[in-house]
Amino acid sequence: MPSEDNTSYMDGQFLIAMPSMEDGRFAHSVIYLCAHSDEGAMGIVLNQPANNITFEELLSQLEILPEGDDILLPSDLRDMQVHRGGPVETGRGFVLHSDDFYIENSSLPIQEGVCLTATVEILRALAEGRGPKQAMLALGYAGWAPGQLEAEIHANGWLTCKAEPSLIFDVDSDAKWRTALGLMGIDPGMLSSEAGHA
Repeated sequence: MPSEDNTSYMDGQFLIAMPSMEDGRFAHSVIYLCAHSDEGAMGIVLNQPANNITFEELLSQLEILPEGDDILLPSDLRDMQVHRGGPVETGRGFVLHSDDFYIENSSLPIQEGVCLTATVEILRALAEGRGPKQAMLALGYAGWAPGQLEAEIHANGWLTCKAEPSLIFDVDSDAKWRTALGLMGIDPGMLSSEAGHA
């Protein structure tokens, strides 16, 4: 039997939670889908800040930045927000970043302009000023078993659209859900929990 064309896979797309989303962990969330195949799916929630830890604290915990060296960090890194990327492996860091930075055998190119790296090396590179120009750091990820994501989309849990890299790296987490809907030409006020498929 010939292998199916993988055009139905949604790598590099946004999942936008519908108002009817029953799982409170994903209410009003925007997820960047990093991998999708017949084996399941994996993505990073883009708009849930982890308010209990700063980038500096994370670097200190991982002993990348010795205590007292935080003053050496550029202000844009000192202010870099850490996000909750999803409920799976919440102690592990994932960095979505611009494709001007790449670690052989560690970085996963997802679409033009966006890669995913989940190693301590990228955090070290960021701290030392030799990392990617744009980066979004998340702890944990969202994962789906085979067929689970498709079932959730079919049940009106998610809308999907082509990802816009600028939204991934935009620092305004609060506006990402509305902005992602805007990419589809959808006014959030027009959505109801009974909405049909887009």
